[in-house]
Amino acid sequence: MKSHKPLQIALLTAVLLASVSPLSSASAASDSALSYKQFLNDKYAITLSDSLSKGDFVIAVNNILKAEAKDQTNVFTDLQKDSPYFKAALALHEKGILSEGKLQGDQPLTQLQATFIALKASGLKELAYTYPKDKIKAALAKVHIDYDQNNQLTLQAAQELAAAIDTGLVSSDFQADTTANPTFANDLLGKILTFTGQYKHYLGSTSDSDIFRKINDAWHTEDIISSTDLRAVFDEALKKNLVTGYNLKDSRFDANFDPKQSLTYGHSDITHAIQLIGLLRSENIQAKVQLEPKTSAFIYLKEWGEPTQTEDYQVVQIENGNFIAYAKEYDIEFEFDNAEQKNKFQQIVLQYAKKNSEDQTGLIYSSWWQPLYYSLTELKDYKVIANNKVTKGHYYAQSFSLSDKSEEVSAGLKKINANLNVDSYKFWVDEPFYNYLLGDFK
Repeated sequence: MKSHKPLQIALLTAVLLASVSPLSSASAASDSALSYKQFLNDKYAITLSDSLSKGDFVIAVNNILKAEAKDQTNVFTDLQKDSPYFKAALALHEKGILSEGKLQGDQPLTQLQATFIALKASGLKELAYTYPKDKIKAALAKVHIDYDQNNQLTLQAAQELAAAIDTGLVSSDFQADTTANPTFANDLLGKILTFTGQYKHYLGSTSDSDIFRKINDAWHTEDIISSTDLRAVFDEALKKNLVTGYNLKDSRFDANFDPKQSLTYGHSDITHAIQLIGLLRSENIQAKVQLEPKTSAFIYLKEWGEPTQTEDYQVVQIENGNFIAYAKEYDIEFEFDNAEQKNKFQQIVLQYAKKNSEDQTGLIYSSWWQPLYYSLTELKDYKVIANNKVTKGHYYAQSFSLSDKSEEVSAGLKKINANLNVDSYKFWVDEPFYNYLLGDFK
C-alpha cells in the first residue's frame, strides 16, 4: 500500500485547493457549415449577414488571423482610412493575401473571390504555384470548368483555384461567379481555421477502429510539463498552503470543442482511458476524443517515506523537509454528438467507473473514489466550483477551489506576483469530486 498511497493522493489532490497540446488535428472535412458557424460565433464573435460583401469577408478572415499591418501606407485606391475595411484590408495585403489596387469592399462577394482569399489565408499559395497546366486542367474539371475554354482565369488564378479544389477548400458544387452566401463563406472560414490549426483538435472518435492506438501513442509521447515561471508562482502557493495542488497544461493541445456538448475527464492511468472509451462504445456513446497532457503538482509529505522518482513522477524537496511532486496525468476531452449523450455520461461513470468500496468489482481499471469530470456549461446534478487560472505563453497553471475560496486564492497568487492576471471562473463538476473538496476522501 505504501507504494500506491502517494500516487493515489497525487491523482486526487493535484487539482485540490482547500481541496481543490501539438497532437494531430483531425480533418474538419466532415464538419458542416453549421458547426463552423457556431464555432466562429463562439470563439471569434463572427456572424455573417445574408448580404455579404467582400469587405465583410476580409474583416472576418482578419479576425481569424489576428493580423495587424506594420506599414500603414494606403495601397488601395478606393479606401479611406476611416473605412471599416481599411485595417483588415491593409493587414491582409501585408500578409500577401490581398493585392494592392481596388478592394471593392462594398461589392457582393463571389465564390471565386472568397476562394482566392481563403486559399492564401490558409497558407496554400506556394502549393498552388507548383501546379503545371495538366494538373490545373484536371482539378478544374472537377468543378466543371474547361481550362482551355476559360479565358477569364490568369495562370496564377487558375493555379489558386486548382489547389483550392484539390485540398478540399471548395467542393464540386462550386460556382465561380455566384454570390457567396453565408453558408459558403462559413465553410471557407472554418477550413481556414483547420489549415491554420485553430479549429477543433482531436485524435478521432470513440467509434474509430484506431482510436485506442492513437490514445496510446499520444500518452507515450507526452512528457511532464515544466513551465518555470508558472511553477515558481504556484510552488510558492503550495508552500504557503494557499493551494494544496495545481495542474500545468499546454493550450496547444486544447480541444476547442463546443462547451455545450463537451466534458473534460481527468485521470493518470492510460489503461483507464482505453477502457473508458471502450465503455462508451459499449453504451453507444459517440464523441470526438482529444487527449490533453497534464502535469499535477502537490505536496508530498516526508512521513510518506523516500519518494521513488521516474520520468513520469518527479519530486523536489522544499525547506520544511517535505517535497513538491510533479506527476504526469491527462485530461481526456469528449465532444458528444448531442446533449442527451453528454447527460448520459455521468450515469455511465457512476455505475462503472466510481469506486464505492475496497472490494468492489464490476468497475473499469483504476477507478477512483472521486472521479473528476466537469463541464463549462450547467448540467443537472453537477456542482459549481471555481477554476483559478494563470497563463504564460501557451502554458497555463490552474487550481480548482470551492467557489467561496476563489477570491482568496486569486488575491494570494497576486501577492506572490503582483503582475499576474488570474482568470477565475465557475464551472460544473461531478458531485463526488465536489464532496472531496469539502473534505470527504471517500
